[in-house]
Amino acid sequence: MGGGKGGSDFDPKGKSDSEIRRFCVAFMRQLSKHIGADTDVPAGDIGVSGREIGWLFGTYRQERNKFEGVLTGKGLTWGGSLIRPEATGYGVVYYVEQMLKYAGKGTFAGKRVAISGSGNVAQYAALKCIELGATVVSLSDSHGCLVAEGDAAFTPEQIENIADLKVQRKSLTEFDHKGSFMYIKGARPWTHLGKVDIALPSATQNEVSKEEAEALIAAGVIAIAEGSNMGCTQEAIEVFEAHRKEKGAEAVWYAPGKAANCGGVAVSGLEMAQNSQRLSWTREEVDQKLKDIMTAAFENGLNTAKEYVKGGENELPSLVAGSNIAGFVKVARAMHDQGDWWN
Repeated sequence: MGGGKGGSDFDPKGKSDSEIRRFCVAFMRQLSKHIGADTDVPAGDIGVSGREIGWLFGTYRQERNKFEGVLTGKGLTWGGSLIRPEATGYGVVYYVEQMLKYAGKGTFAGKRVAISGSGNVAQYAALKCIELGATVVSLSDSHGCLVAEGDAAFTPEQIENIADLKVQRKSLTEFDHKGSFMYIKGARPWTHLGKVDIALPSATQNEVSKEEAEALIAAGVIAIAEGSNMGCTQEAIEVFEAHRKEKGAEAVWYAPGKAANCGGVAVSGLEMAQNSQRLSWTREEVDQKLKDIMTAAFENGLNTAKEYVKGGENELPSLVAGSNIAGFVKVARAMHDQGDWWN
């Protein structure tokens, strides 16, 4: 899918639909010269939904006179894949399932899950957690957070209502939360939780600080996995890793986003495969492939940590080190085999 990573400084908040469309068209007219199905393949992210992908893809098609898998997250009637919108959220939950299984901590059933964000990743992570029997106790956006009070929890219907608000570019302040949820303006949920078992930062980068990491440990979290890219600060990661080394099997176990949230990129790859073969897999087929990919990502990081990380380790290997080393080794071996360096 290429190694390119980028975006723009255009903020869609407060812009009209026409302004957003005009920007997408102008942006792709320039970007189209540098991307392709076998070069670099962009996908949606913060502020870029299926609507924007459609405008970008339409412009690419007009500029290059090609109908190919150059963007992922496309609509189902023009080259998209089932499960692609859900992929990152579902994927992080499938990854945590493997963490719980390995650690002997059961399944999602009966677990209390704190989630940040209320966009695509957070919504589908919440829905999958609920489907697996967990209780989702928080969501957030850039204006503040909602935290369940007492035994309250989000229902699938409430998640759908929040999704509708987000499509309209409204904030969580518009959600009818009285009686079940506490809305905290200008805050993230991590320091406002009661007992919680699993944390899924799914909003944006650097959203869990050192102090918030300590608060999550105090709340009883046994697993934290990043649904967002670089959701935890380096100081927070150091807190989690120190706790893991000190407490062993009873510690919090942290999974970095480069492994835990790869489901979106994985299904982007599956979307491209379907585009290349001119076929469409069923929802069940794509979902099973996603589960298999997330299981492989977990096992790869786990086994790499066991192989390379020596000294001071215990029952729960470092998924940070394992994922970093696994990625490095894969690239290094490919570079060696292709002659970029040799012995």
